[in-house]
Amino acid sequence: MGILMLKTSVFTRADRHFFPLLSLFVLFVVCFLLFLSKSSYIHLPYSSFTRSILSDTSKPCTGRYIYVYELPDKFNSDIIRDCRNLLPWHHMCPFVSNMGLGPRVNYTGSVLTQTGWHFTNQWVLDFIFHNRMKQYECLTVNSSQANAIFVPYYAGLDTGRHLWNHNVTVRDSLLVELFNLLRSRPEWSAKGGRDHFILSGRTTWDFRRQGNDGDLWGGKLLTLPEVKNMTVLLIESCPWGSENEFAIPYPTNFHPSRKSQVLTWQEKVRLSTRPWLFSFAGARRPEQVHSIRDQVADQCLNSTQCKLLDCASPSRDIDCNSPITTMSLFQISNFCLEPPGDSPTRRSVFDAMLAGCIPVFFNPHSAYTQYKWYLPTNYTEYSVYIPEEDVRDGRVSIEEVLLKYSEEQIGEMREKVISLIPALIYKDPSHKIGSVRDAFDVAIDGVLERVKLRH
Repeated sequence: MGILMLKTSVFTRADRHFFPLLSLFVLFVVCFLLFLSKSSYIHLPYSSFTRSILSDTSKPCTGRYIYVYELPDKFNSDIIRDCRNLLPWHHMCPFVSNMGLGPRVNYTGSVLTQTGWHFTNQWVLDFIFHNRMKQYECLTVNSSQANAIFVPYYAGLDTGRHLWNHNVTVRDSLLVELFNLLRSRPEWSAKGGRDHFILSGRTTWDFRRQGNDGDLWGGKLLTLPEVKNMTVLLIESCPWGSENEFAIPYPTNFHPSRKSQVLTWQEKVRLSTRPWLFSFAGARRPEQVHSIRDQVADQCLNSTQCKLLDCASPSRDIDCNSPITTMSLFQISNFCLEPPGDSPTRRSVFDAMLAGCIPVFFNPHSAYTQYKWYLPTNYTEYSVYIPEEDVRDGRVSIEEVLLKYSEEQIGEMREKVISLIPALIYKDPSHKIGSVRDAFDVAIDGVLERVKLRH
């Protein structure tokens, strides 16, 4: 990490012709600074570094340095090695392969593009994000130089494997040990954790347990006083009064390794023929009194303009976890219905938008109060909102609402959705795509800006 990656080409032909002595001098200065430097640059191009010296502009990493704790393996790597126990009903080991992206989709058919697709589990974001962080270009080994400090504890995976354990001591043991460690570190003492950030690939509701009753749901990460000073990234934040929580996208199945893969996919969904006005992919929730899933499914079934993908169907031909299944539906739909599931947000929102499908929301906390770093504040640019009370009480026809949109309006909204795709996906951590800013890049910008404002 302490190595500066240099390109051999530094100056143009004109530079070498007119400024040979200056070139030699600059090379000497760079080498000398590299020898003296205590900071760590990851893959910073030599030409960019040299140009910054010649033009006397700010260094590319100024204000963007991140220090990453080197925690004992028990807080991250060992959790991945224990993949068989990550979820009690699901074999998760295949999904931690390929740096957390999961198995590659080898047969894409005509539905997907040929490369960049994986079977990705939504709960593995802790691992994916950490692997992306290892590729971040402004890492530093000097914590006093850092603008922000990342704690690579896999909070979501750790808590997730113990959620059904009624022994809260076991459920909280690693978390308690982590904060005992952090409080002993000079990096924490310097600012009381105000420059620290942590991530979980689960929702806020999994970390808000009050008390030590084993029948209560969740862990207690978000109830710790120390965490109030930190910035916390989650796939769903609490929309009421939690100023330190920020929602970032659920991982989809698309993880490009080149810019061309992103552009090819955007063009594919832009040109898709969409015979269905709207569609719904999901399962009913008959046991949830306040859920509108049943009403949404019924309205879809009763409409000749809607296609339903029943994810609770016992049919072996339906696999809602397959990107081919979901993308084949979303690509032929103009609008995708996104009612709340177990919580207001759902991964389907990002799968749908990845396919260029315009999301229809029924609860403002499904997106509008959540992904403020990622989605336009004017939600009418990219989505439709229908209050869930109107659907529950039978006061509104979803079909009639959507039929009011003209082809021109639908085209404009779809184009907006397609333009958002790069920032809603997570790139392949094993590659660098410098010109494509993904969900990780947007999150880092948000963290750095928040830490800066709090100093």
